[in-house]
Amino acid sequence: MKNVKVYGPGCQRCETAAKMVKETADKLGVDVEIEKVTDARSIAMAGVMSTPGVSVDGKLVHAGGLPDAGAVEAWIGA
Repeated sequence: MKNVKVYGPGCQRCETAAKMVKETADKLGVDVEIEKVTDARSIAMAGVMSTPGVSVDGKLVHAGGLPDAGAVEAWIGA
């Protein structure tokens, strides 16, 4: 199971990023646990300067804007 954290204040882009991760995981048949991190201090401590941010298994893989669908597949499928 992959642990995915989506960092952001709960805005629409953050929700869309979390949905993209869930839909991609379902498509690939990968179990994921998605945690939404909305606390500003926790977001900053994770190194996310622009939201939404995404980490997979503790590694920050994206920050700022919506991720590319192909990139999401690479993170989840790896």
